[in-house]
Amino acid sequence: MTIPVSQLTDPAVRAFVTALNANDQDALFETLTPDATMSDDGSDRNLQEWLDREVFGSRGHMDIESEADGGRALVADYRNDTWGAMRTKWAFTVEGGKISRFETGQA
Repeated sequence: MTIPVSQLTDPAVRAFVTALNANDQDALFETLTPDATMSDDGSDRNLQEWLDREVFGSRGHMDIESEADGGRALVADYRNDTWGAMRTKWAFTVEGGKISRFETGQA
């Protein structure tokens, strides 16, 4: 059973997932602070390069399985054209209504 994106609790996270699933680069960057950072499986990555490779260049999509921490921690089935589908966890830091950091990795 998945949670509809429209029902995600945190508005910044909801906007991020909505933009990611729509493959809308402009909308996704609107959800982030100008100095946003991220990590994948515990290693910091270049945000722009990672998004280009893992999301926009490979049609990334999240189906949300569960949320915690006020909507700032997600477990999702994530799929893209490069890696196929995998169960992932996501943790978001939100400041002033925008995401300043997210951490993702296999769940």
